[in-house]
Amino acid sequence: MASFVPSTEAERRQMLQAVGLTSLDDLYEVVPEQARIDHLDLPRGMSESEALAQMRDLSEKNRRFSKVFRGAGAYRHYIPSIVRRVTSKEEFVTAYTPYQAEISQGVLQSIFEYQTQICELTGMDVSNASVYDGATAAAEAVLMCAHRKRTGVVVSGTVNPQIIEVIRTYCASRSVPVTVVPGKDGRTDVAALAAALSETTASVYVQSPNFYGVIEDVAAATQAAHDAGAKMVMGFSPIALGLLKTPGEYGVDVAVGEGQSLGLPLGFGGPYLGIMAARHDMMRKLPGRIVGQTTDDEGRRCFVLTLQAREQHIRREKASSNICSNEALCAMTASVYLATVGPSGLRQVAETSAAHAHYLADQLRALPGFDLRHDAPFFDEFLTDCPVDPDELCDRLAERGILGGLPVDGGILWCCTELNDRAQIDELVETLKEACA
Repeated sequence: MASFVPSTEAERRQMLQAVGLTSLDDLYEVVPEQARIDHLDLPRGMSESEALAQMRDLSEKNRRFSKVFRGAGAYRHYIPSIVRRVTSKEEFVTAYTPYQAEISQGVLQSIFEYQTQICELTGMDVSNASVYDGATAAAEAVLMCAHRKRTGVVVSGTVNPQIIEVIRTYCASRSVPVTVVPGKDGRTDVAALAAALSETTASVYVQSPNFYGVIEDVAAATQAAHDAGAKMVMGFSPIALGLLKTPGEYGVDVAVGEGQSLGLPLGFGGPYLGIMAARHDMMRKLPGRIVGQTTDDEGRRCFVLTLQAREQHIRREKASSNICSNEALCAMTASVYLATVGPSGLRQVAETSAAHAHYLADQLRALPGFDLRHDAPFFDEFLTDCPVDPDELCDRLAERGILGGLPVDGGILWCCTELNDRAQIDELVETLKEACA
């Protein structure tokens, strides 16, 4: 239906009269007067060349680091060129939510292939699509475990603090109680976790590797949750699954993770990808959408929206989630990345990242004041003490073109990926020696 835009004063008066108003100001009578403005002080318009020159000047203020030793939820990995080459095709970039699902066979197939790969990666039975990032996936997961008699959420204190805050935010609007159990020596205190469970606990959330990079005893936490009648939600690193046990092998009920490391650049914080997979008996509670494979009237392979549990597809009061935006492009990026590196390539990325992190840890241990905080197995991140102010030290490193670790609790959380080779690590260590001298 075409829209009508009044172009003359007579037409504007006619439209105002039609809605019972006398002036345009009447449209804004509900807006407080102190919040209204009568004009905007905008600069003069620029030509294209002038605008480009100003944007270039602004971009030169950005500081880009080629040597990055920071993770804490977002990681700098090598992205094969073919990933961007495939996902930047116009038909993929412009595709959006498949409202007329069966017509959108290309989008549906891309989601189906992604779901299949995520199930293979996690060892879970079913995966969805369309979760914004790892933090919202965690919040959605703990809420999908709730039912009439059980609503409480118990979270390990070793989970990424930002994820904990998102879980609190989601649960607050539904009056769901959240209990955070402090960690012990950088790991989940399973005994304290078990003691915090009750007959009203619906879900337990543990992240492994956790915020400090430590590999958790997920099996023990899962046993404690199931003994109390609660569901177990595990947060995982998709790269780490190239080397460590899968959530499916631990017997968890729901697995969630941040998919940014699967071919998505850091991009100033997004867009990222929330990975969400579950056991078969939890399938109908998964938010978002699930694409299934079937055949048409002529016996040809085709795809359909098998499950649509979000509020855009069903009555709002029946929806399990209000997630709306389509994550198909980010999901496809992860799918293309996984197809490019393959199982052996993913394992190589995981092994190399872990090897670089352990080499850095050994080198830092030899420096005065950089002792490891936790005597526990870790993957690609670890926390050390710091003999000087961590923020000032990271500023000194930045002056040398190095993005240091994240200051945490008076120490520094370091991270290595396959891109941090031995030469970079040795340069970092020498710079630390100079900065601390």
